[in-house]
Amino acid sequence: MRLSSLIVATGLLFSGLTAFAAEAAHEVAGAAEAHHGIPAKAVELWSIGGFPITNSMLITWAVALVLIVFAQVATRDMKRVPSGAQNFLEWVVEGLYGFLEGVIGTMLVKKTFWFFATIFIFILWSNWLGLLPGVGTIGYGHQTDEGFKVAEPWFRGVNADLNMTLAMSMIFFLCWTVWALQVNGPVGFLKHLFAPKGDTTGFLKVLMVVVFLAVGVLEVISIMFRPVSLSFRLYGNIFAGENMLESMANLMPGWLGRVLIPIPFYFMELLVGIVQALVFMLLTAVFTMLICEHDEESGGAHH
Repeated sequence: MRLSSLIVATGLLFSGLTAFAAEAAHEVAGAAEAHHGIPAKAVELWSIGGFPITNSMLITWAVALVLIVFAQVATRDMKRVPSGAQNFLEWVVEGLYGFLEGVIGTMLVKKTFWFFATIFIFILWSNWLGLLPGVGTIGYGHQTDEGFKVAEPWFRGVNADLNMTLAMSMIFFLCWTVWALQVNGPVGFLKHLFAPKGDTTGFLKVLMVVVFLAVGVLEVISIMFRPVSLSFRLYGNIFAGENMLESMANLMPGWLGRVLIPIPFYFMELLVGIVQALVFMLLTAVFTMLICEHDEESGGAHH
């Protein structure tokens, strides 16, 4: 399966959902917006037929375009002995595949690798492209006593928009449901959540039925909150990082302070970008493994 096809499908789906995802981040960090912090919500630049186009969506499309072009160039002339872009792409794909295979197992990685690899690469490059000069610093604004303040930036980091992180989390939740039903079936899925585990008899068995029924209800509540926790974790770390860079740039007046002081923090944000992409991929992979672990135990007979 070509990586470019996966990126195209996932990128288009992400872009469409960001316009309709919940806007719970609109009231977050209001105090930061009043000072030097970046706006707490993505700025709507224009709309096409009532479809809003925000500054974070522009970076989303830029990331998707970069990845699509790179994947097409790397796979245009495939060679048995890879070199250049093909070698780098195969190294990334094989590294991710081996890493995920060690975490979730051979059978499950074959079914889910396309999603986890795409989500890792997309989040990583979204975080890194959001650090480019001009993102969050070019746009409409007004003159203040401390200099020109950008009130409506033309570009915004992809994952500094809660709409985007929530859309990715909801896509994972949809995939998670499909995988769980494929592996366990509807009855097996319910038994995995509510059925008692272990061999018991008599009154103890009745007691265990009640206990695991209550545990199943708690598990369902936990599952429903997973998209929220995933989206806020990624959004909070990236949004906080961009606000930190903005604060460091305004720590000293003049261009020298705006250029030199943030440099160490930019290197830190490069590391944060990798860590957050890895955390999101690992959490989604582990959530999937927990519901599909029965398939790993009896994979040969089941398949």
